Amino acid sequence: MGVAPVLRTDFSAGGGGRHVPRPSDNQEPRVPESPADTVYDVVVLGGGSGGYSVAFRAAELGLSVCLVEKAELGGTCLHRGCIPTKALLHAAEVADSARHAEGFGVKAQLQGIDMAGVNKYKDGVVGRLYKGLQGLVKAHKITLVEGEGRLVAPDAVEVDGTRYRGVNVVLATGSYSKSLPGLEIGGRVITSEQAIRLDSVPERAIVLGGGVIGCEFASVWKSFGVDVTIVEALPRLVAAEDEAASKALERAFRKRKIGFSTGVRFKGVTQDDSGVHVELEDGKTFDADLLLVAVGRGPSTQGLGFEEAGVTLDRGFVITDERLRTGVETGAGGKVYAVGDIVPGLQLAHRGFAQGIFVAEEIAGQQPAPIVDAMIPRVTYSTPEIASVGLTERQARELYGDDAVEVLEYNLGGNGRSQILGTAGFVKLVREKDGPVVGFVAVGDRMGEQVGEAQLIVNWEAFPEEVASLVHAHPTQNESLGEAHLALAGKPLHSHS
Repeated sequence: MGVAPVLRTDFSAGGGGRHVPRPSDNQEPRVPESPADTVYDVVVLGGGSGGYSVAFRAAELGLSVCLVEKAELGGTCLHRGCIPTKALLHAAEVADSARHAEGFGVKAQLQGIDMAGVNKYKDGVVGRLYKGLQGLVKAHKITLVEGEGRLVAPDAVEVDGTRYRGVNVVLATGSYSKSLPGLEIGGRVITSEQAIRLDSVPERAIVLGGGVIGCEFASVWKSFGVDVTIVEALPRLVAAEDEAASKALERAFRKRKIGFSTGVRFKGVTQDDSGVHVELEDGKTFDADLLLVAVGRGPSTQGLGFEEAGVTLDRGFVITDERLRTGVETGAGGKVYAVGDIVPGLQLAHRGFAQGIFVAEEIAGQQPAPIVDAMIPRVTYSTPEIASVGLTERQARELYGDDAVEVLEYNLGGNGRSQILGTAGFVKLVREKDGPVVGFVAVGDRMGEQVGEAQLIVNWEAFPEEVASLVHAHPTQNESLGEAHLALAGKPLHSHS
């Protein structure tokens, strides 16, 4: 298909210059009438967290952008992942508040869970955010192409027979819920995509996978009154986190009567009219109404033409360098990049956001600093929550040596706000001896909100003495970070041994 190149952005002035013609301010983003006559500065395949952040930032920098999305703008995070699951978790928190109200002197009664009402609330949150994204696409004058795209050349994405060419192409096709070999999804065997749309509360549920997704759903369902059991092949729940966090979560789950089996692999499942029947390799069996398969997410790259265009894949993931370049040139002076869940590493929406901004600025010639996965904050939104950033204690000891690492745990028993909320937990700091703080982990209700300051501490290589000198508001849970750093600096105030 012939293409007549038109105006492209001149990068010689650091991202300013002329732009490809775009829709006017008064019209909705749309497929151009003659796409063959347009070469965009950036064509983005995938409109999820990573994809739309590329598009928005590139447009802000004066680049012409074509964004291709096969489903809804916002992708898995907004419609089938982060946002709907956290809405369910908040509904679960409200249920627990009603259940335990008497302990605070409030007379209330939890009469039950109305899933129609819960779903209305959840869908309302998603709908408002979705509407906001659609408005931002219009405001940024981005050409939005709705349809399934395929990379047919290093510089071209094809949708329904029409090609959209770019000086630069960014692959941002996201991920899907994985299963295990031979484990078919269907009937009473579901993934998180079906779990967020349930119209009734099961009496019993088995969660296959004790990572973030599995623990969050187990937490929701227990708050909704479900008898829940987690099956995890690894030795502990949330195995990617610091061991102290795993132990604290397991203690909390035992107290909440959430069952779990760790260290034994799943063997198989059968289902019939009475429910699902799960067997482990050690012969143990579990029965329930539903089996939620939460064994991670795989990259959505199959059949999209990536390898045919020269992009290197490893187990489906797109291999890039630290600047998210795939090594493929477009032939128009640009490159093919990849962002988000299709790039090996943490599969987090905010990682995708950050990578999208990075790539847009890279294309515009701003030379941004590379994104390091270990410096990205992580939160598990169960009850209790786990928040972390930087190195775990084990990772720090492997990197620096046992004698070159200092560790401190501050118990939330000494934190007034945590006592008011009725939550237990801790803040744990990992420090290079006589050096900066290199790792943080916290466990406790609402402690995910504290990872913002922790991220600054770890990324800016702050010393405990520096953080200890900052005044933290009282009484807040944020105060626990100040107390922990006071203790690590050798001047504890409210630390309980």
